[in-house]
Amino acid sequence: MQTTTLSFENMHNHGELFANLFRARKQSFIVQKNWDLPEALDMEYDQYDTPASRWIAIHNLGEIYAGIRLTPTTTHCGIYSYMIRDAQRGLLDSIPQNLLYDEAPVSENTWESTRVFVSHTTPERIRRRVHAYMVGAMLKSARELGATRLIALTAANWPRWFGRCGLDAEAAGPTMFIDDGDYQCVSINLASKFH
Repeated sequence: MQTTTLSFENMHNHGELFANLFRARKQSFIVQKNWDLPEALDMEYDQYDTPASRWIAIHNLGEIYAGIRLTPTTTHCGIYSYMIRDAQRGLLDSIPQNLLYDEAPVSENTWESTRVFVSHTTPERIRRRVHAYMVGAMLKSARELGATRLIALTAANWPRWFGRCGLDAEAAGPTMFIDDGDYQCVSINLASKFH
């Protein structure tokens, strides 16, 4: 199993991996969860897939097991910044505006984590290991990007597995039903992970 952090700068070095990640996102979010999201060429994408973002792929021999998108909270493209902030600003119909207790951060040291998924084809026997790889790759990428905090909109059962993965996190907003389940914004403190 491998972890690769992809960017617009390095995607050409990884063959079909970038496209396979977006195909796996389509399978996870559009096919499995039935979310109404944009798609083209059998890939899911949105307005936050820009050169400012990074994409983490957990994979083996071209098969995507899981993925994460990281976006700086300082980015902007037209009227958009990052997903959680734009939802709070009322720019996204699918996510409630009251998803955070406080104003969405804009800081060079804070990045957003979204489009987190584990493929439904990932064998059950390796899922715990895949989660560990996801956390390790996320921490490594965050370190390289200078992030000391992540903000994420994640499944509301996050306390159950964040602790197991060694993440220092706290609720950043209320639990709310979105599309197919309960979700909550979480602030993940990475400062203790920088040794």
